[in-house]
Amino acid sequence: MIPDLLTDKKYLFAAGANTELRAQRNLNRRVVLLNGNLVNNVQTDQFGVSARVYENGVYGFSSTGEYSEETVKDVLKAASENAAFLAGHAGRGKGPHKPMPAARRFTAYDLANVEQKTYIAFAQALDAYIAEKYPDLLSRTIVATADSMEKLLCVSNGADGHSVLPRSYVYIIMTAATPDGKPVELYKVLGGYGTFDRNFRDPKDCYAAIDALYDRVRQKAEGVYPEAGNKTVILGGILSGMLAHEAVGHTVEADLVIGGSVAGPNLGKRVGSDLVNLVDFAHTAFGKPTPLPIHVDDEGTEATDAVLIRDGILTGYMNSRETAERFGMVPTGNARAFLFSDEPLIRMRNTAVLPGTSKLEDMIASIDDGYYLTDTNNGQADTTGEFMFGVTFGYEIKNGKLARPLLDTTISGVAFEMLKTVDMISDEMIWASSGMCGKKQPMPVGMGGPAIKCRVTIGGR
Repeated sequence: MIPDLLTDKKYLFAAGANTELRAQRNLNRRVVLLNGNLVNNVQTDQFGVSARVYENGVYGFSSTGEYSEETVKDVLKAASENAAFLAGHAGRGKGPHKPMPAARRFTAYDLANVEQKTYIAFAQALDAYIAEKYPDLLSRTIVATADSMEKLLCVSNGADGHSVLPRSYVYIIMTAATPDGKPVELYKVLGGYGTFDRNFRDPKDCYAAIDALYDRVRQKAEGVYPEAGNKTVILGGILSGMLAHEAVGHTVEADLVIGGSVAGPNLGKRVGSDLVNLVDFAHTAFGKPTPLPIHVDDEGTEATDAVLIRDGILTGYMNSRETAERFGMVPTGNARAFLFSDEPLIRMRNTAVLPGTSKLEDMIASIDDGYYLTDTNNGQADTTGEFMFGVTFGYEIKNGKLARPLLDTTISGVAFEMLKTVDMISDEMIWASSGMCGKKQPMPVGMGGPAIKCRVTIGGR
């Protein structure tokens, strides 16, 4: 645990200004095996302290990669001086942020120092299983990875906190050959919140997932390309989660709204059918912990859920304290920084489409000619809500039944128009949390959703 050199420095906080003092450590481990060969073996450790001071509508910031009594005082002094300088030259005539409840939020989690050889040995065990059982594969890749963010926060206005966000994953990637010899690829991610030693105790626990992935990649090798055009489809939970994050979530981050995103003129208006509800969850969803729980953000705001779309109506944004005051909204704890040397930005936490009441089998039965799309490997969208996602697996739907598997394709559309076509939503949620969101700084995020029936433009060959 990061030693607390911050709390007793509150006497140095400038009167009439908002001050945030944050010590932070980021650990990363990554091992990659390609066809049994170790091609990547990395470990990093980034640790330091930063201070940010808000005065007269502007921020002063300072950071250093050393953590001691003296460096804490140094960054606090530098941030205060920077804020005072900017306030005198570019001040906006604003007072401190609105008062927030004072609290202390501490996370109890032991960040075990798992040795690098543990990651290598685990990856080698999985690789050996695949090599022996499935020698017909063109290639196989195993990635064993873990990262963690530990933060100690002390603020003048709001919640002090200690937070730990560990995650660990194993990626299994298989490449098979089509009948005419062309490669097709699929991957599976295992793991989630927690350190590697807790999520991966025995390689045998992964064998069932490996076998299922092999069956799917062999199906894909016999697959066909979809017919291009505007089609009725069912997006599986991974894809609806990608939609929630990329095509909707970014448009409702308040800093991007200020920059001109499509969400600005649509606040209070219909952006989806009555079935569509979308929330950025803080730490609990449906009575269970979210994939990446956030209890307090890096401004000292206690984290609560941000309701973004309710019954198809755009109801709110994700905010920092500054943007919440600008829009007359309540801050919900969305200001997050990736490294000690980064300033907090408005970021998503666990963004998801809420489940409905339909059964997946009934959704499939309702379609005479369409597609069920289950897997994706990438996605992009802009602040207009226009999106394009890669689709790496799925099935044709013919006469209400699943038919031939699909080869790689894409889907595209405009989120706030596509969501209006949603007429069925399944009652089962799927979460994903292995990716990084890349908005100026990388950031671990969770995303999820149920299967949704809608219309999108699907690519062909």
